[in-house]
Amino acid sequence: MNLIRGRRKRADDLPRAPKPDWLKVRAPGSESYHRLKGLMRTLGLHTVCEEANCPNIGECWHHGTATFMILGDTCTRSCGYCNVMHGTPGAPDSLEPANVASAVQAMGLAHVLITSVDRDDLPDFGAGHFARTITETRARSPHCGIEVLIPDFKGDEGALQTVLDARPDILNHNIETVPRMYRMARPGGRYNRALQLLDRSRRYAPDIPTKSGLMVGLGEEWDELVQTLRDLRAAGCQIVTIGQYLRPSLANLPMSRYYTPAEFDELKRIGLELGFGHVESGPLVRSSYHAHEQVQSLAANL
Repeated sequence: MNLIRGRRKRADDLPRAPKPDWLKVRAPGSESYHRLKGLMRTLGLHTVCEEANCPNIGECWHHGTATFMILGDTCTRSCGYCNVMHGTPGAPDSLEPANVASAVQAMGLAHVLITSVDRDDLPDFGAGHFARTITETRARSPHCGIEVLIPDFKGDEGALQTVLDARPDILNHNIETVPRMYRMARPGGRYNRALQLLDRSRRYAPDIPTKSGLMVGLGEEWDELVQTLRDLRAAGCQIVTIGQYLRPSLANLPMSRYYTPAEFDELKRIGLELGFGHVESGPLVRSSYHAHEQVQSLAANL
């Protein structure tokens, strides 16, 4: 029996598999990266790129693109895979919508993704703040595509309609994982609630495309992944992103295994066969990765 300090060896204690070559990226450091980082600090903004330790931060920031995280940097939920701080957040910054719009304008973005922490402490779950950020950004950058990656708002239909009434170009809500993994990975979320949000969005604003994302490597089975893709299509989801889960810290859920590029290619093939307008599938794929190209691809396939 293998024991560590008198206890049975757990999966967390076993030697980690070396990171494969396809997951190795260059450390950020370009001039554009430092310029954008300085702009974020000057305006007091947060990005999910930094908070979630995204592996693509160097590439995306080098090209002048980023995902803005509004409503503060403290989440009211504690998902097992997420590196964002959780606890009791402060009051929303009333200047934040205008500051995000100023940053988008200063960067000259053609497409921006706006997301947030969960704000279950607010009466509207932060939906009004999303709407104001969309409106401010549209006023200053009328030709910029606006994508929002929203929380589930605890299933509140009015909150969802508030965001949709502000007319984003893409409505994104990540399902993240398969139903069996929800209790462990997303204790504050519900699989069916995520699907219902996407379905309600499609019915309320059928001209606003919906998008969702999946992580792989949390311990799900292949058949479960395929069924989740089927469920997303049944809910009317048009764009899906599939990427490798990378454990942010020892406090987060362990990773079960690395998927190979060939497996990601196969998931893309299956997704397109199911009828998605665009599937972005690869080890380093995240919701914001090549987001502008995803919209163009969807438009070409409609």
